[in-house]
This record gives sequence, C-alpha cells and structure tokens, in this order.
Amino acid sequence: MTETTSENQKNLRKKNRIVSEKTLLLQRLNRAEGQIRGIKKMLENDDYCPDILIQTSAATAALNSFAKELLTTHLKTCVAKDLTEGNTKTLDEIVITLNKMLK
Repeated sequence: MTETTSENQKNLRKKNRIVSEKTLLLQRLNRAEGQIRGIKKMLENDDYCPDILIQTSAATAALNSFAKELLTTHLKTCVAKDLTEGNTKTLDEIVITLNKMLK
C-alpha cells in the first residue's frame, strides 16, 4: 500500500455521532473559537501582553477540553467496538495518535 493510498483510506473513515455527542463537541469548539477571536481583537486593540497571554491560556484549555472529550468518546465507542470485534490494530492507531498529541 502506498502512502497516498493509506492517506486516502484515512480520509474515508467516518463516525456517525449521536446528536448529544456532536452538540457537546461543537459547543467546546465554539468556546475555543470565541476565545481565539477575542485574542485577535485584543491584539488588534494593542491590549497588554499578560492579558493576551491569559486569554491564550484559556483558549488552549478549551481546545484541550475538546480533545479530551473527543478522545474519551473515541475510546469508549470506536476503540471498544474494534477490540470487541478482534481488531487490535486500533490499539496501534491510538498509540500513534496519543504520541502525536503529546508532542
């Protein structure tokens, strides 16, 4: 399998999320997006550096919250299902994903 084929297969994978899961994830992303817009406005308004840094920290926390929620859901649904079906390659995938996340 070529690298291109592997990348194409990754792009074809989908997960049908229940409405409550999608809503929660979108709320977390919207919060982060709003904070990032706030940071941009603070910079445009020449706000004081420490104030911008504090807002940046809040945006980072919001994105981390999103990532933790998505990871938890992934482990409880996708990974659990694959393991139940005997697909242990999912463990390799999650290890690679965690290594990328924790750089």
